[in-house]
Amino acid sequence: MGTVETVGLVLHPRRDSKTAIDTIIEWARARNVTVLGSPEEVGRIDCSAVAVDAAELVDRADLLVSLGGDGTMLRTMRLLAGRPTPVLGVNLGRLGFLPEIDVDELPSALSAIDDRRHTVEPRMAVRTVLPEAPEVTAFNDIALVRTPGHGLSEVAVSVEGHPFVRYASDAVIVATSTGSTAYSFSAGGPLVSPTVEGFLVVPAAAHSVFNRAVVLSADEEVTLEVLPTSGRLAVEVDGSVVGHLSPGQRISVTAVRAAARVVRLGTTTFYERARRKLRVSGSAEVDWELPESAGIKENLQWPM
Repeated sequence: MGTVETVGLVLHPRRDSKTAIDTIIEWARARNVTVLGSPEEVGRIDCSAVAVDAAELVDRADLLVSLGGDGTMLRTMRLLAGRPTPVLGVNLGRLGFLPEIDVDELPSALSAIDDRRHTVEPRMAVRTVLPEAPEVTAFNDIALVRTPGHGLSEVAVSVEGHPFVRYASDAVIVATSTGSTAYSFSAGGPLVSPTVEGFLVVPAAAHSVFNRAVVLSADEEVTLEVLPTSGRLAVEVDGSVVGHLSPGQRISVTAVRAAARVVRLGTTTFYERARRKLRVSGSAEVDWELPESAGIKENLQWPM
């Protein structure tokens, strides 16, 4: 008997997932595996998945399958935050960073997971508590973003209670290593391996003299205080507005290790996905092959 007894589905709200769901259900039927999904998602598709609420889906599933793209993966990870249940990302449409496979790879991928021929990669999250709002968790980023017509985002950044820098910018982004390829990257932040246990503070379109990103340890706490000269700021969690901060208000952001676990099958690497998604190439195509003559390779020294 395999290790997977119950598979939970999380679907993209618009992309066609019928072929993927039929493939999963056919695989599950052959192995006496139960397939679950939320009523609003599986209800719009003619399939035999059992409709359950979100709490039961999370409690019962041995494996969650995310059918969509990066956004669907992020939603699935937030749904599971803090639980050991692995997530398999299936790409529907555009190439993403987080999905591991395409639809045609589903049968072999599910069998590999059932036979334990896979690895699980922990993913870090960042977390904060908003004034008059519940705790929020992000797997990409938490951002303080200027509201059009309300002035710049002017934010004082403190690390472990020690003041460090003040940014005047369009936004200040606190990004995980996973989120380094998202809003943080578009703001000029570095690419970071998703296995790095650390997070970033990045200003977007900075108007201040210091406009560099800061890399923090997962053990450090960063506090963002909205300065009196700032406009009212929107708080975005993984791209969705969840609240606002006014001048004088502050939030503290901390890292959460292994907040989610992503299935890896070894078919691609983060760097391969980055090259394809971001079209990474050198600024010049250079042939780095050195001549074999005169022992150059063995004795090469760079000028000082």
